[in-house]
Amino acid sequence: MIIQPKVRGFICTNAHPQGCAANVREQIEYIKSQPAVEGGPKNVLVVGASTGYGLASRITSAFGCGANTLGVFFEKPPTEKRTGSAGYYNSAAFEDEAHKAGLYAKSINGDAFSDEIKAQAIDMIKQDLGKIDLVIYSLASPRRTDPKTGELYSSVLKPIGESYTAKNLNTDKLEISDISVDPANEEEIAATVKVMGGEDWELWMQALGEAGVLTDDCKTVAYTYIGEKLTWPIYGHATIGKAKEDLDRAAKAISDSGNASANVAVLKALVTQSSSAIPVMPLYISLVYKVMKEEGTHEGCIEQLYRLYTEGLYTDTPRLDNVNRFRMDDKELRAETQAKIEKLWPEVTEENLFQLTDYKGYSDDFLKLFGFGVNGVDYAAETSPVVEADFK
Repeated sequence: MIIQPKVRGFICTNAHPQGCAANVREQIEYIKSQPAVEGGPKNVLVVGASTGYGLASRITSAFGCGANTLGVFFEKPPTEKRTGSAGYYNSAAFEDEAHKAGLYAKSINGDAFSDEIKAQAIDMIKQDLGKIDLVIYSLASPRRTDPKTGELYSSVLKPIGESYTAKNLNTDKLEISDISVDPANEEEIAATVKVMGGEDWELWMQALGEAGVLTDDCKTVAYTYIGEKLTWPIYGHATIGKAKEDLDRAAKAISDSGNASANVAVLKALVTQSSSAIPVMPLYISLVYKVMKEEGTHEGCIEQLYRLYTEGLYTDTPRLDNVNRFRMDDKELRAETQAKIEKLWPEVTEENLFQLTDYKGYSDDFLKLFGFGVNGVDYAAETSPVVEADFK
């Protein structure tokens, strides 16, 4: 079949296998072009390993540190008539490249929130790796089933206390208008924390610790975004903000348990499958791209992750804030950068969208997440959606 992008709202419902593979190779080549990470990890577990920052973590671990990697994700395999998910193709391509380089790389495709997948991962670690010295927690899901009770929780993207109204870009119609979001109730807040907070991260670390598969000097990190004034109402003082606070709580609890040294890492605003669904973010990210590219400070997922390893996880002088978070959003939050974004924000209209923002860069990066618009790929060619992968 000829595979062209099918975009519906803030999601692309298909993916291009060769485009995803080329995107993975691009990131690998970037890491190989950088100096090796000194003192990096040897055996790495990445929970949420198939897209975005999780995928970049796995690539950095393998090709920047020479590490063995075990990835966990929940992705849709292809059929003869339907493409698989981007994460499926990304992970298949990563494993292929890792094996070519002589690196151990295996993956588990299943619900990372479940006790069964945790047990399966522990068995594989015992059998193949012995002990893990870095655990990356990069899970992003709108829903979570509590493994103890079986209850399904769904997250919401809502402010707390009062309604929130702000300028928003409808990426389907390229229309700019105000969007109003009603405040969350207590039940919605609690459910969002249950899905997006630190509970599952704690459960992973507890299970790994009890199984004896963590080294004495094991590190673990979970990813978050905080933002600044423009995004604060929907990220900070909001349901997501409460979940992010719970990540900080979990980091301290994990460190106090003695299982691992735990930190939250604050990363910059980028186009991901998660961020594209959040009101205000497409317009804000388009402005971030515009300003930071002009300043020469723009970074993608892979550049951010390389910096996390070299300026956060594996250095004697980590870039930490006063609550022990790694701060890789430092360039985005520079006062002069934010001032330029805030000045442009009220000036953006539908007519000048492509002049005042880098919406084209935002759109290109969004499609690239699904393997479209990658250099060197013939999108007019007949392509089989079926890619074999040895996921467990």
